[in-house]
Amino acid sequence: MKKIFISAGLVAAGAAGWQSACAASLDVIAPSAWNVSGTLRGFYDDNYSITATRQGSAGVEVSPEISFNVPLRQTDIGIRYIYGLYYYQQRQDLGVNAFDQSHQFDLWLDHSFNERWKLKVTDSFAVGQDPALLQPNSVTAVPYRVQGDNFANHANIALDTDWTRLFSTALSYGNNSYDYQQSGGYVPSGSVTGVLTPQTPIISVPGTLNWQNGVVSGNNTTVGGASLAGLLNRVEQNIQLDLQWHLKPETMLFVGYNFSIANYIGDEPIAVANYFNPTAGQFQSIVYKSDSRDSITHYGYLGLQHQFTPNLTGTVKLGASYTDYYNDPLNDSTTLEPYADANFTYTYLPGSYVQIGFTQDQNATDISQVDSGGNLTESQESSTLYMDINHHITQKLLGSVVMNYSYSTYISGGSGYGADTDFSLGLNLNYMINNHFSCEAGYNYDNLDSGISNRGYDRNRVYLGVTANY
Repeated sequence: MKKIFISAGLVAAGAAGWQSACAASLDVIAPSAWNVSGTLRGFYDDNYSITATRQGSAGVEVSPEISFNVPLRQTDIGIRYIYGLYYYQQRQDLGVNAFDQSHQFDLWLDHSFNERWKLKVTDSFAVGQDPALLQPNSVTAVPYRVQGDNFANHANIALDTDWTRLFSTALSYGNNSYDYQQSGGYVPSGSVTGVLTPQTPIISVPGTLNWQNGVVSGNNTTVGGASLAGLLNRVEQNIQLDLQWHLKPETMLFVGYNFSIANYIGDEPIAVANYFNPTAGQFQSIVYKSDSRDSITHYGYLGLQHQFTPNLTGTVKLGASYTDYYNDPLNDSTTLEPYADANFTYTYLPGSYVQIGFTQDQNATDISQVDSGGNLTESQESSTLYMDINHHITQKLLGSVVMNYSYSTYISGGSGYGADTDFSLGLNLNYMINNHFSCEAGYNYDNLDSGISNRGYDRNRVYLGVTANY
């Protein structure tokens, strides 16, 4: 027992890539009711703050994990907790807090009422600073490190029903909630004259103000921006229904609808616009608050799932999304955008596969630009291409490559910024020493190219670690 707890104290370093490495090692070991593991990594991160102002540091990551899984006759129940502790030597040398911490709780329940009715419940709760932890597997609303204890929860309930041999349905409800610690945007007041076309959200407190070509001057004036809580604290809910026709054992055609609601709950000012009021015959200012970006979205799509060969499967969904930003106080706008979700998986050897996918959808953003017409930036439209390769080089040595490329444009007020391109690459080697120990080495690269000043960055990380599993 003493050996178990000593090994469990070993854990990871290097912010991204540890999840895939741990998963790869755990897949080789037969599951049991209780599982305790831990990873210890040494790393070097040349831009740990994930900003245009580069700060590099060597460090250590420690990440213990404990999970409990109960497979019953018709029900599978599981729970998992992962703790991450990250030490940065450079922050220690600067005399500031040298540690970051993260927590992740996962819960799942699979239940088969009978051969035709199946229920699946999942929930994942994360606390941390890294954007990949708070919003995994999608374009992140905040593409940089966020100071403080920031919360994200992703829950889903799905019911699959086979009504006949040829017809089935998939009904699901999803709930995503986000809470950022940074809060306290400035509250503007007082009269404003002139034309305002700010390049960043500009918020002022009372005073005698003059606006000219986006420049603020005057007495008792404070210029600042919105907080992350005001911009991104939100609850996203969606209800989805797929009607599925099984044309052949290897082919399924489906049509689907998804109703989605996004409510921003920060209750803070996020931008101010100056517009011409024809009734008053003068320019006036209006304050956009968090809930100005509330929206309702309707998705409609057609899909096809097909097994081309015993080793190659694919799923494609194509359709459109219609979004109503109904709570915008100045410009009640709607958008019609393309929607796509496609992925293909080829298993060329036992335990070795290639997965390629593409998504086209909207996502939240931390930018709240207002253009000269008073239009607020509502969200982003993102096209994402991803690839995942896992290859057993030998029976004990596993190599993996994870690559992601996203092209994102701002909807409404921030359209003048152009596009953001986000590229990431992860390389990992994992060697199984025995049933309880493995070692790994890896490299991660991230690059964000943005039309917004000081938003882009690039980042390199290398790490070397060992994992113990009982």
